Amino acid sequence: MTILVAASKSAESAAAHAAAVREAALRGEDLVFFSLDGTEPDSTAADAGVTETVAHPNERGRDAIGDLLDYAEAHDVSRLVVGLRHRSPVGKLLMGSAAQQIILQSTVPVLCVKP
Repeated sequence: MTILVAASKSAESAAAHAAAVREAALRGEDLVFFSLDGTEPDSTAADAGVTETVAHPNERGRDAIGDLLDYAEAHDVSRLVVGLRHRSPVGKLLMGSAAQQIILQSTVPVLCVKP
């Protein structure tokens, strides 16, 4: 089984990656870094003794969130880790929320992390 982390260039994603590394080390599982915007992982997983792979953009077919959810369903993912940022109700209405879509549509448990 693996831990899947959704990542982008943000403080929320950095917190999610750190939490995913801890979760993978705790569970003795591998980590898959799913970049939503071309971001590359740092070396914290290797430092923690966790094997980390990257899901490459050329393996995708839908929008980034849909691809993330498809990946989680198609692979042996035990937990999906995402970073959250605070948005007002109006902000969610106007711009939507990727994290909200992931939480509502994921078929695997989701761990949400704030920076």
